[in-house]
Amino acid sequence: MESAELRKRRSAAQLLDARPRPAPEVVGRLLAVQAQELRSARLAVRARSSGLTAADIDRELTEERSLVVGWVLRGTLHLVRREDYAWLHALTASRQLTGSLRRLREEGVSPAEAEHAVGIVESALAAEGPLTRTELAEQLAAAGIRAELPAVRHLLRLAALEGVAILGPVRSGAQAYALTQEWLGAELPAVDRDAALATLGARYLAGHAPATDEDLAAWAGLPLRDARTALAEIKTDLPPAAEPPPRLLPSFDPYLLGWKNRSFAVPPAHARRVHPGGGVLRATATVHGLAVGTWSLRGGRVELDLFAPEHAAAFEEEAADVERFVAG
Repeated sequence: MESAELRKRRSAAQLLDARPRPAPEVVGRLLAVQAQELRSARLAVRARSSGLTAADIDRELTEERSLVVGWVLRGTLHLVRREDYAWLHALTASRQLTGSLRRLREEGVSPAEAEHAVGIVESALAAEGPLTRTELAEQLAAAGIRAELPAVRHLLRLAALEGVAILGPVRSGAQAYALTQEWLGAELPAVDRDAALATLGARYLAGHAPATDEDLAAWAGLPLRDARTALAEIKTDLPPAAEPPPRLLPSFDPYLLGWKNRSFAVPPAHARRVHPGGGVLRATATVHGLAVGTWSLRGGRVELDLFAPEHAAAFEEEAADVERFVAG
């Protein structure tokens, strides 16, 4: 398939037409939105909806509990719908546990100390309700557990991978940790792996087709054999797609993370300006689904860094909408 057609079809699957949609519908279509930067996850939803504000996303996280954040898929934080968390966690958390314990050992935290720390986190959340990372670090320090930032981050990740904690309510712009069972209203259930893989395949293609098993494996952080199983029985019927309008996509946007290779959307000549290395993927300006520059948000104002100046006028409305979204 030609790159131009691929961009149209993938943009349509990703809802980049930006019609009015509630945040849970957007997240459900994408299945999981990378969220190690919560601001970026909010902006990814904005690019696929209209009329929402950042406060609306926080309301879904805090009051409605329709959205949650956790370490699912490829080992980093993702924003997902509440009802998708359990089966995604079951599919991917066990693969991350070994690496998490290894990182803790590198930080000077033994496996026994790590499990003790998870117990402290669980007790604190059960007794006091949602707590921020800083508040949990104080609890850990009081119990004699290393409370430096890298160690705390990995201890909380371990608590999440073990099903104890989840990132839920937003307080002063940052998410607090909650007891998973309490926040979701039930324990994480046992999940049939084959059924979960079939669900993964269908849901991934809904937001990413056209895509291959290698794309799914890279996106989900699963072995290729699991990706092949997930897609084995699925046939997709792709309708014609229209050209997507200009979009300001945030850093780590699903449109640039959804497949093994992003060259369909990022011209090779400008690839290093979009993804310079070190795990960085910059906020990107697209026209017809093709990257034409990067952008940043400073003091609530959009600043464009375009590859060619003639595209500037295309982003006037988008820039104004980003500024409205973050201010709301």
